[in-house]
Amino acid sequence: MSGGGGETVMKGPIEPFAFDMKKMINNKDMNDIKFLIGPNRKAIYGHRILLSARCDVFRAMFLDQGSMQHADKEVPFVLSDITPDIFLAVLEFIYTNCVTLSSKNAIDVLGSSIEFGLEELRKLCNQYLIDNMSINNACDVMQAAVTFQQEDLKETAMRYIQENTARGGKDGRGIFKTKGFHEMTDEAMSVVLQSNHLNIDEIEIIEAVREWATVNSVVLGKPISEIAKRVVEHIRLPLLAPDELKEVDEECQRDRLIAVDHISYAWRCHALKKSSPDNSLTWPRKGTKPREHHKNFR
Repeated sequence: MSGGGGETVMKGPIEPFAFDMKKMINNKDMNDIKFLIGPNRKAIYGHRILLSARCDVFRAMFLDQGSMQHADKEVPFVLSDITPDIFLAVLEFIYTNCVTLSSKNAIDVLGSSIEFGLEELRKLCNQYLIDNMSINNACDVMQAAVTFQQEDLKETAMRYIQENTARGGKDGRGIFKTKGFHEMTDEAMSVVLQSNHLNIDEIEIIEAVREWATVNSVVLGKPISEIAKRVVEHIRLPLLAPDELKEVDEECQRDRLIAVDHISYAWRCHALKKSSPDNSLTWPRKGTKPREHHKNFR
């Protein structure tokens, strides 16, 4: 007597399937679409039906009425704002549901996953960045999270930065001395400096911000004051002792790093020996060294 039963999807192993499908990537045999990728217009080949089935962006691209001339595979699609290696990584995911990521391509592939609407690829990129976060790349990851509006990635990067602020990287200098820190935008920098849990004293933060602003002033050809305008709003000057604040005041008169009104507010806190309890500029961070006047802010 034979048993009854409904239909069941039996899943085979993904590895051999992905291995075979990978052979189709950029394969000139039996392709029906050609892309010219990057500023040098590198030719990369694909298969219209597979790309359409796996990616709505490609489907819309191929069905767009203004692109009907591309029905002829000899007429290529030009994608100049993506590099060939990143485009091939995107194709690898589309064809195999797997992707080969490294420290060199993960952030760019993340950006492309969002551009092409590939949600599962986005998740894989985020997970790779989380699993491979280090002192030397934490600021790069934070920048990517802010740029691409990845909240979970931003929270994870922030926790890592908070926990490891005072630790040295391969050069022994710490997160705030890394190349990634110097390359952060003012938006990403502001996110970091709003944290109460940075394990670093405010004097060291000021030094790091001054170095960051100096580097970017040279690169962008703008005054330090303009570069740092949004960032210095989050420096907690009232936490400094009077002699420290005096020294910072004198330095800023020379390089204009911090605006006069921010410094004046710090002096006012000292003069009044109090501050508004809801003003985060007087809240000690995890790494803030205790000073006698901090008792006035409690």
